[in-house]
Amino acid sequence: MKTHNMVYDEASSIYRDSEGMLACNSARVEAGGYGVWPRVREIMEFAGRSGFKKLGLAFCVGLRQEAQAVSRIFKENGFDVASVMCKTGARPKEELGLSEEEKVRPGQFEPMCNPVAQALLLNKEQTDINVLLGLCVGHDSIFIKHSSAPITVLAVKDRVTGHNPLAAIYA
Repeated sequence: MKTHNMVYDEASSIYRDSEGMLACNSARVEAGGYGVWPRVREIMEFAGRSGFKKLGLAFCVGLRQEAQAVSRIFKENGFDVASVMCKTGARPKEELGLSEEEKVRPGQFEPMCNPVAQALLLNKEQTDINVLLGLCVGHDSIFIKHSSAPITVLAVKDRVTGHNPLAAIYA
């Protein structure tokens, strides 16, 4: 802290100029729902307080049933939802330079995950905030890089721990 005082001044300036409303709304949601609301409600509370009406949902095909339930919950609570699945475009993994041996199921067609297209499609939909649901490690980073809207995470995918990656840390 002592060696980078200017960073804290810069951060304060950014909060005053552009991010203050979001930071304030985040703090209000934290105070109102701390240990009470599940994350899906926190997202809706934050979105509502921030004036966000159109939510983007970028999800993994492996969590399509969960995505359908989340989309329904968002809609039932007054939000418009645009959703896009990871395998959108059905582009072959070979386009990325993968060999047959590097695929999950060698010898079969495997569409690549397409986080760039997911982000670009939600950008075209002009979503106010995008919610990530189970994108793979790395694919989430690529999505975040290309999204125009702010992003929050509902859940991360961890097939080994029932989508609770901290279980590996706690164990």
